[in-house]
Amino acid sequence: MAWLIWTGAAISLLGLIGLIWSIVKVAKARKAGLSDDELRDAVRRVMPLNMGSLFLSVIGLMMVIMGIFLG
Repeated sequence: MAWLIWTGAAISLLGLIGLIWSIVKVAKARKAGLSDDELRDAVRRVMPLNMGSLFLSVIGLMMVIMGIFLG
């Protein structure tokens, strides 16, 4: 079950990278001095990336836990 643990860790790492990327994109939009509507638009565009990255992280962590329990 070591393969399940390492695969889950890799998937969680991809999710973490996506979460960091979405944080950076929103921080850049905030520093750009956009209006309230433009900032909401920017956050709305980043939201699918954020949710997908969070999903990947959760799935990867579930795989790690299952690998530990089954191993």
